[in-house]
Amino acid sequence: MFNMEAIMLRAWTNYRKGGMSFSEALHRAWLSAKAEPINAARIEAAKQASGICEDVNTWAGWKRLGYEVNHGTRALFGCDLIWGSRGDGATYKARFFSASQVQPITE
Repeated sequence: MFNMEAIMLRAWTNYRKGGMSFSEALHRAWLSAKAEPINAARIEAAKQASGICEDVNTWAGWKRLGYEVNHGTRALFGCDLIWGSRGDGATYKARFFSASQVQPITE
């Protein structure tokens, strides 16, 4: 069910960044892996409740894909997601923007 290779790669990446033991890095990688399906379900439920059909992503997610959110654009919806990489299972409020609200980043 879980991709063990991806979990170990994330653990080693966190460990090499420094500031924590390997056991803590592995613990956080496991928390993140366990949170992924829960977060995906929460996003899908909030998307359906808002009646959104197009692709959505967070501001940071669009930036990672090479897009920027248009200035002054309001988020379509938000939902609470689990932040597993912090190690304490804390939640945060994520805001989502649709593909029609972004444009390619221009230099």
